Formats: sequence, C-alpha cells, structure tokens
Amino acid sequence: MSFMNQQTLIPHLFRTEYQKIVSVLTGLFGIDHIEVAEDIVSDTFLLASESWSIKGPPENPEAWLYVVAKNKTKDYLKRNAIFAKTILKEIAYTTTTFEELQIDLTKKNIKDSQLAMIFVVCHPCNSMEAQIGLALNLLCGFSPDEIATAFLTNKEVIYKRLQRAKEALRLQNVKITTPTAEEIKSRISSVLMTLYLLFNEGYYSSNQDITLRKDLCFEAMRLTYMLIENKQTNKPATNALLSLMCFHSSRFNARFNQIGEIILYQNQDTDLWDRELINKGEYFLNQAAQGNEITKYHLEAGIAFWHSFKIETGEKWKNILLLYNQLLIIEYSPMAALNRTYAFAKVYGNKEAIIEAEKINLPNNHLYHSLLGELYIEFDNIQAIAHFQNAFSLSKSSADKIIISNKIMECEQKINELNHL
Repeated sequence: MSFMNQQTLIPHLFRTEYQKIVSVLTGLFGIDHIEVAEDIVSDTFLLASESWSIKGPPENPEAWLYVVAKNKTKDYLKRNAIFAKTILKEIAYTTTTFEELQIDLTKKNIKDSQLAMIFVVCHPCNSMEAQIGLALNLLCGFSPDEIATAFLTNKEVIYKRLQRAKEALRLQNVKITTPTAEEIKSRISSVLMTLYLLFNEGYYSSNQDITLRKDLCFEAMRLTYMLIENKQTNKPATNALLSLMCFHSSRFNARFNQIGEIILYQNQDTDLWDRELINKGEYFLNQAAQGNEITKYHLEAGIAFWHSFKIETGEKWKNILLLYNQLLIIEYSPMAALNRTYAFAKVYGNKEAIIEAEKINLPNNHLYHSLLGELYIEFDNIQAIAHFQNAFSLSKSSADKIIISNKIMECEQKINELNHL
C-alpha cells in the first residue's frame, strides 16, 4: 500500500464505516445514549490512526475496526457498571453480564440497524432541516464542521441544531427498531423527501467545495439504494428517486470547468457524461414503473431521462414539457415553473415563452431574471442586459454571478457588433 493510500485510507473508512458502527451501537444502547456510541466509534478511529501510522494498516481494515469497536464497547461497559446494568435490562439479548454481550456487526445487522436509523432520523418530531442535518451526521458520518460548510453557516449553529434534534428524539422516547409495515407506510414519504433534499444540497448547492458536493450526492444515493435492497422499502417511488439521482450524477463531471466554474447544461461536453450511471438511471426508472402511483420523483426522473439524450430534438423537449406540466399539477413550485418555461421556449419559441415566464412573476428571484435574460437574448439584447443586471444584483452565489457577468458581456458584444454594421 502506497503512502498516499495510507494517508487517505482512514478518511475513506471513516466515511464508509463510522455510521455503520454508530447505527449498531445506538441500536444497542438506545437513542438516549447516542453520544456514547459516537464516542466509542471516534475512539476506535483514533486508535486506528495512531496504530496504523506506526505499524501500517492491517490486511482487513474493516474487520480490525469492528473488533476494536466491540472491545471498546465492552471496556466502556466494564468501566461504567451502572450504565451497563441499565443496558442489559433493556436489550433483547438473554444475557446477564456484559462479558456475554454479543455485539452484532454482521453485514445483515449493519443494514438492519442503518434502516432503523433512517426512520429514526426522519421522525416527524424534527423539522425537515433538522432531519437533513441528522442524516448527514448519523447516517453519513459528516462532522458539524462539514455540515456547516454544506449549509454555508457556522459550526456552532449546526452543533446546536443537532443537539436539539437529538433531544427531541429522546423526549419522544423514539426506539431504534426495524420499522413496522405501518411505520414504513406512514413515514416513507418523509424518508424519501429527506434523501431527495440531501441529494439536492449536494447537486444544486452554491458551495464551491466540489468534493463535498459529490460526497453529499453519493451518500444520498447510497442510502436510497439501501432502501431498495430492503423488500419493505423497495417501493416504485424509491426506485424513481434513485433513478433521478443517477441521471443527475451522470453529468457531474461535465458541470464544472477546471477552475470550478459551473457549465450550463446546453454548453456541457456530453462526452463527459457517465454512460454507466445513465444506464442505471434507466434501469431504476423501469423498476419504478410498477404499480399505478406516479410521484414527483417519477416525473423528475422522466425529465432527467430526456435530458440524458445528447441530441437536441423536438421530441425531446416536447416530452420534457409534458412531464413538467404533470409535475406542476402534482406539486407546484416556482423553480419547476421556471424550468418548464425553458422547455416551453424550446418547443414554442422565446417570444411565447416570455409571456409564460411573466405569468410566474418572481421579481425578487435571480433565476427568474436570468431566464428572462436568456429568452430576450435572441432578439432584444438591451432588455436581456436589464434582466441579467437584475439577476446579478439579486444573486448571492459567486458562481452564479460569474455566469451572469459572462451573459452580460455576450449581450454587449452583440450590441457592439450590430452598431458597427
């Protein structure tokens, strides 16, 4: 193993294994003692860092972590007799001493524990914002610092938010158990929405940390796939959500240039699109077709499917427009309406689309003015500049401001060319 691999191994394992062990131990101790589980797992990784830097990593690093986590758990129970006695009374094991305690870190129990944790994290006692924070922390292993970076806020705000969310779970006496069929039925929509928003935070966030953005997306995909692996949560809507994620992720490498600036869809190098992810998106979209229910995830996945076609055709944009029309009936949102208008322009032309855009009327939204600027740029560059200038003043993202500035310069260049004719 190279030096670089040794340097990156523990961060990689922390991202992939931390939340697995925390889920199992939290399931064992209960939500009241979630910090105990986190401390034990953090100590495990600290020992790994110290030991492996001297001796080098073991042949099976994951197994090493599991053994050490088990031993540290038993050591903790040995040092804290009162805590151990309480735990032994509450757990389902038929054992009377912590020495006999079986800490199950098998692949099956890890998956079961993580499934249980997903439904705990998405408990309705917490706001959606708090649920996303908990998901990042407890399911994905993100630190408060990393979550603060993702949400463009400071660590103290995130730390307090996580503490309040965990306290709310304690007050509700939420049990970490495999969700019942009734719990799945009543809360699966909340779970899917949390994962959807988690993915969007990575894909659409204005944060310029590209690695973090990808991590957020891939963690959301991993958790969604975990739901698909479980028969009870393998619903058409779950497959539609993963399909949507696959289609969007397929364009990740084409969305940024070498200095991290966003490249708009129409300007992307389609050779950089990930064909394997597109194929997976099509597979999960086909799986989602079972049953009669059509959700927003089905429609958004269908829109993303048509966007995966490299060739611009009338059929492509007519289908995208039709899907947006259905999406707005199911769940109206101004952003979906703006995106629909772009598709409308592709089908009926910019002048007709301007009429549609002005019906939305979002004068304080930079995307609204960016869209109108884009629609006017074809035949009235002075109007286009006015809208782009409004968009620039309203935008809070440096990445968006760069795109808008480039559009203004493009319009000014066209005006200068016309003046010299």
